[in-house]
Amino acid sequence: MFKLFVLAVVAFGGVTGLDNGLARTPPMGWMNWQRYRCETDCDKYPDECVSEKLFKTMADKMVSDGYLKAGYEYIIVDDCWSAMERDEEDRLVADPIRFPSGMKALADYVHNLGLKFGLYGDFGTHTCAGYPGSINHLELDAQTYASWGVDYVKLDGCYADSDIMEEGYAEYGKYLNATGRPMVFSCSWPAYQEPLGEESNYEALKKTCNLWRNYDDIMDSWQSVNSITSWFVDNQDRLAPHSGPGHWNDPDMLIIGDFGLSYEQSKAQMTIWCLMAAPLIMSNDLVNIQPEFRDILLNKKALKINQDELGIQGTMKVFKNNIAAWVKPILPLSSTGEYSYGVGFISYRDDGIKYPIDFTFEELGLDGKYGYDILDVFTGEWVDDGTDIISVRVPPSGAVFLKAIVI
Repeated sequence: MFKLFVLAVVAFGGVTGLDNGLARTPPMGWMNWQRYRCETDCDKYPDECVSEKLFKTMADKMVSDGYLKAGYEYIIVDDCWSAMERDEEDRLVADPIRFPSGMKALADYVHNLGLKFGLYGDFGTHTCAGYPGSINHLELDAQTYASWGVDYVKLDGCYADSDIMEEGYAEYGKYLNATGRPMVFSCSWPAYQEPLGEESNYEALKKTCNLWRNYDDIMDSWQSVNSITSWFVDNQDRLAPHSGPGHWNDPDMLIIGDFGLSYEQSKAQMTIWCLMAAPLIMSNDLVNIQPEFRDILLNKKALKINQDELGIQGTMKVFKNNIAAWVKPILPLSSTGEYSYGVGFISYRDDGIKYPIDFTFEELGLDGKYGYDILDVFTGEWVDDGTDIISVRVPPSGAVFLKAIVI
């Protein structure tokens, strides 16, 4: 079957590059997977099962609690939404018990709130949870999603041959464009190559996808955040140049407000994701989230750095005394074209105090001729920069997040 599919791609002809004008800044939204997984027992867990009730509830909270106003515009349905079989016309259909109104009605509900609607699919024969895949129905599924009013498509890669993903995802992207409906395209093929040591073709990804999952799924733990972050640091020199307006590296979802991260660790994840220019896709319980975690997610100064129009991916510049310093060039520019910067200090220490440490402008790469005004992103307080030194005290497994505005 896979061989036949490759022949079909060749026969179809050249595949045009991505040209949808979308995701000029990293996409922001909410997705169910990390928090709710594939819970389908609505009798036992009516408020947690993957159902139209869950997505309507979260959509309502995105509007009422300020997430939409802050820029979180997509609500995305992940795996386990469909029936186990296609209909008599081979079209995907929503599970009739958990989504009795269907996907078009759910998309309409989301749109009426001012949000945009995202939906999961899989390039392979089945989704990761065993629901129908798209490999033999790529054009039909693209047309179906467009007819439902989908604005964002996540295409996973379970039960597929990674050797044909580059061509197959490009084929699907062409079908998405051919529908005439603007749909952000989130790809997954690097996540099925990179963890095995196979470097993906990022030039091809930029021509096909608006964002792409690079590495392993995030889990609900600080250990998982660190594992993903470490991989990105190890590979940042080859990854960062491929990130920018319209095409983004994706380290996976924000787990802030779930079970696994402390308050300080949550600030650390937000800091790293913002400085990496990562998509900010929450996966949490917006109904019961504690106010201090909601405030992290809604921090306007942090979001502005993430959404900076230059779209430059920040990188880890210095690591000393188990403190990592991340730096991201941002607007505004000086009159002579020097950048302002987002700067984050992440602690991998556990010695129980806020650890005091100094970083020079030179080692951070801050080269503004006349210096910087420095603002603490989380406290909103202005920081004395000490002329050419930044002095910080970083909490254990926490972060200090600064904005250095060039003078």
